[in-house]
Amino acid sequence: MSFEITPTVKGEHVDFKNPDPAFYEAIGGEEGMRKLMYNFYDKIYESDIANFFPQDEEEFAEIKEKNTKFFIQICGGPKVYKGESGGMELNEYMVRLHDEFSITEKSRIEWLGTMREALEELEGVDRALTEDFWNYLEHFSKLTVNTFSDGSKYYANL
Repeated sequence: MSFEITPTVKGEHVDFKNPDPAFYEAIGGEEGMRKLMYNFYDKIYESDIANFFPQDEEEFAEIKEKNTKFFIQICGGPKVYKGESGGMELNEYMVRLHDEFSITEKSRIEWLGTMREALEELEGVDRALTEDFWNYLEHFSKLTVNTFSDGSKYYANL
C-alpha cells in the first residue's frame, strides 16, 4: 500500500470524508479497532512525538482509550464518544481539541508514519478499505497542523 502523505498548505480548504464503516467491520468491530489503536498508541509512546502525550502511564492510558473511542465512532461503530465532545460534531471537536498544542507538519508526518506502521500490521483487511481509512487520516490530520515553518499560527476551519 502506498500510504501517501501530501503536504499541508496553510489556509487551504481540506476536503475529507469519514472512513467507510466497512473498515470498522473488516478489522473486527470495536475489538479490532481497539487492538489497532492500542498498537498505534504504544508505538506513539516510543516515537519522536511522545512528548505531545502524557508521560504518566495512567494519564496516557486515558488518552489512548479516549482516542480509541473517537476512532470507533468516526469509523461507524457505536456512539461511545458521546458526551465528551460537548455537543460539537466529532471531527470539529477533535480539530479544536488540538488547537492548544503546537502541531507542526513534521509532527503530523511522524504521527502518520506511526499509523502507517500499525496499519501495515493489519491482516486480512481489504486493501481498498485500509486505503480509505488512510485517506481520512491523511486529509483530516492536515486540519490539526497549526504551527508553520515560518513561525506563524493558523487554526483550520471545517
